[in-house]
Amino acid sequence: MEFRYLGRSGLKISVITYGNWLTHGSQVENDVAKACVAAALDAGITSFDTADAYANGAAEAVLGEALAGTRRESLEIFTKVYWVTGPGGPNDSGLSRKHIMESINGSLRRLRTDYVDLYQAHRYDAETPLEETMQAFADIVRAGKALYIGVSEWTADQLRAGHELATRLGIQLVSNQPQYSALWRVIEAEVVPTSRALGMSQIVFSPIAQGVLTGKYEPGRPPPAGSRATDEKGGATFIRRFMDDTTLGRVAELEPIAQELGLTRAQLAVAWVLQNENVASAIIGASRPEQVRENVEAVGVRIPAELLGRIDAVLGDSVQRDPALTERNAPQHRPT
Repeated sequence: MEFRYLGRSGLKISVITYGNWLTHGSQVENDVAKACVAAALDAGITSFDTADAYANGAAEAVLGEALAGTRRESLEIFTKVYWVTGPGGPNDSGLSRKHIMESINGSLRRLRTDYVDLYQAHRYDAETPLEETMQAFADIVRAGKALYIGVSEWTADQLRAGHELATRLGIQLVSNQPQYSALWRVIEAEVVPTSRALGMSQIVFSPIAQGVLTGKYEPGRPPPAGSRATDEKGGATFIRRFMDDTTLGRVAELEPIAQELGLTRAQLAVAWVLQNENVASAIIGASRPEQVRENVEAVGVRIPAELLGRIDAVLGDSVQRDPALTERNAPQHRPT
């Protein structure tokens, strides 16, 4: 395993983070989830990402149980706040002081820990003053319930505003958690340069584009039974943007490049995002322990510039690069 500093902080995290979005408490049984976490620990992964909204708290609870007995100081545990939790009342979402303060306590209880290493704003809350949000985060840090603060899917302008307030309040805004893959590069034009200037890193999710970059989906054929593309609990919605035959055909053409490097296409996809120096870690999910072991093999791979160019040429205009997509895909109102 390799480790990178998280932003301009002294915290090191593993370059592979184990995440349990769409799996724990939802897609896979608890015993399988625990086996996946055990495989992650065996592979040297020390960073674990979750959120209070994943399976309405169940994902945090499963992760907390799976990590019980592991030395707490040897782990970096991340969770997030914004989306709906509980019954969905008027204050059960967003980044108000009320929701943040109640959410951190619930997360700590489910995760069976006194603190999280990184507490993240899961989206930007357009209905709450940013000053209120950042003050609540600062109070949580001072209370020892979180060590660092991060965000997820914020625009460059939002990062600058949040970082300025955090600095004024004496806390560190160290990371952003965006979607990023060889097919989805919308952070490259604005978010990454801004983050670099502010001393923030990316902890990226969906590095294999929800499974598309593994090659499991083939053009002209229905998705395999039980795959994310058939998951009506949410997985199918997120993967739909990549499921056209042109994109799937181009992904198939990545196989010779992966073979040149002695990698599977999944490993190539994870290795690709780690070439970006502003990426501190890539989040992987798993429904089977062997998927964890496979993806970890991407650690330490250096893709030559010539092959990076070939990847660009193969994927062509299937790659999404428009930085406006971050704001366009963001919620304009608190979810209910």
